[in-house]
This record gives sequence, C-alpha cells and structure tokens, in this order.
Amino acid sequence: MEKDSGYKLSVHASDSGLKLGLREIFNYKDLFFELAYRDLKVRYAQTFLGLLWAFIQPAITLIIITIVFGKFVHIDTGGIPYPVFAITGISLWTYFSFVLTQSGSSVIGVQDMIKKIYFPRLIIPLSKAIVGLVDFGVALILLVILFMYYGIVPSKNIIFLPIFLILTVISSLAAGIWLSALTIRYRDFQYVLPFLVQFGLYVTPIAYPAKVVINNLPAWATFIFYLNPMTGIIEGFRWSLFGGALPSGYFWVSISTVTFLFITGVFYFRRLEKVMADII
Repeated sequence: MEKDSGYKLSVHASDSGLKLGLREIFNYKDLFFELAYRDLKVRYAQTFLGLLWAFIQPAITLIIITIVFGKFVHIDTGGIPYPVFAITGISLWTYFSFVLTQSGSSVIGVQDMIKKIYFPRLIIPLSKAIVGLVDFGVALILLVILFMYYGIVPSKNIIFLPIFLILTVISSLAAGIWLSALTIRYRDFQYVLPFLVQFGLYVTPIAYPAKVVINNLPAWATFIFYLNPMTGIIEGFRWSLFGGALPSGYFWVSISTVTFLFITGVFYFRRLEKVMADII
C-alpha cells in the first residue's frame, strides 16, 4: 500500500509484529542521530551548569548515601572504601534511571511528528540510550577518580567489565522500551515513573551489597530481589572491579529478566507501532 502526501509509505503483507526491522532502523540512522543530537542540545544548551550537572548529580547522591549508609548504618563492604563501593552502583543506576525516565515519555513528546510522517518509532526510545551515555561517561570518570584517590587497583576480572557495561545499556533499553509502549496505552505511567525510579534506588544493591539480602531473606524473597535486572548487573560489575567470589547463582535470574524484557519489549513495541499514530 502506498500513500502519497509528500512521502511514500510502504506496508507489506509479510510484515508482522515479530519482525524486529533492524534493516529499517539502520536506514533511518540519520534521523536516529538527529533525535539524539537534538536532545543533547536541549539538555545542555543555554544552561548555567551544563555538562557539570552530569557530574554534580551522582556526586551529591554519593555524598548522601555515604553519610547515611557508610557513617550511620555501617554497611560491610568487605574492606572496600564505602565511597568507592557506592559509586559503582550509582554510576550504573544513573544511566539506567535516565534512560528509563526519558524513554517513558519519549513517544508522547514527539507525537506531532509521529502523526505527520512515517519512520520506525523504535528509534525514539533507542535515541535516549545515546543521550544517557554522556551522564554515564561522567559518572564512570568519577568512579575512576575515586579509584585513584584511594589507590585501588582493579582486579584481573576487569576484562569482563565491558560485558556488564553492555548489559547495563541493554537492561536500560529493555525497561525503557516497555515503558514507552505502555505509556502510549496508559498515560498514567508518566506519573508512576518518578516513583519507580525512587523505589528502585532502594531495592537495587547500590548502597549495600547483594549478599545482605541473600543472607537475611528467604530464597523466594531473594529470587524476587534478583528479578530486578540491575541487581545482578551491579553485582557482576563490582565483581569485575574488585574480584572476590563469583556472583551468586541468582545472578542468572537478573540476566534472564534482561533478556526476556528486551525481546518481549521490542516485539510488543513493534506490534503497537502499527496503530501508534491513531491512539497517541
């Protein structure tokens, strides 16, 4: 079917909701990068702090968590200086929460463009992952600074570090794609997102090691705890930096959750894409 209105839209009978459409997304790579560049300009242009805010935000979070959990609660980190331990979780959570928040309202924010022209809608939440890499990179720089300040040498497991960084990106996209799709159907999710991010900060092992939960909760509760995809990823990230015992067997629960959410999220989004312009 072709529709003439300054552009051509082709829909093939063979198209299905189970088709990922990677080639189509690649064909629109210029629009993908343009959306990401536009968001970067909006985020940092004509601001007083600009890129410095990407450093201030995790730094303030680190200070608060260090005071509460490091000084008052006295979390056992296995001999690792608490600020270093905490920043490993904060750096990953900063990126995850950014992509989650931005993706949730991303489609709604460009609804006028969606109604006017055709393009693979999936590039909208995907572009948020690119924008978030700026804050992610700054948080990782803060992590390196703390490692140097405390004179910590990463373990030999650091060769696995890229795997957990990639898993962080995939996990963020998985949750972000699902929320962007659900927000189209149910606008209430726009108001639920801030609560989810705040709640996730406490149920994710950012300020405390995952072993605290394993040692103090029954197996069924620990299993639920690891259904949070970031739980296993942060545990593995720390293992790649500090060494020690391998992540618990529950680690694979988180990895399975990431895989499931990403695959089902993409397929659901692609199915919804066909009627997106009508219901948005």
